[in-house]
Amino acid sequence: MTDKSILEEAQQEMLSRLRRIEGQARGVQRMVEEERDCAEIVHQLASIRAAIQSASLFWLKHYARDCWVEAAAQGGQQPIEDWLELVFKASP
Repeated sequence: MTDKSILEEAQQEMLSRLRRIEGQARGVQRMVEEERDCAEIVHQLASIRAAIQSASLFWLKHYARDCWVEAAAQGGQQPIEDWLELVFKASP
């Protein structure tokens, strides 16, 4: 598998995750407009939060494996502090 196909595969996976999250958010908007049960809305919001966390960790893994390491291998300066900052931002 080429580097380009790995990148394209990660992009497609991320776009798929983001589209699902977008659909969930629209669903919650409808629920609020329809004055649905508050507990149902909270459950859906928790699902969205979990999906966003999962997408964040997926992209962080992709970044570490494919972007950060590749840049470092090509002689780029990628301080570990930058990567750690992203890890902490992605953590709940």
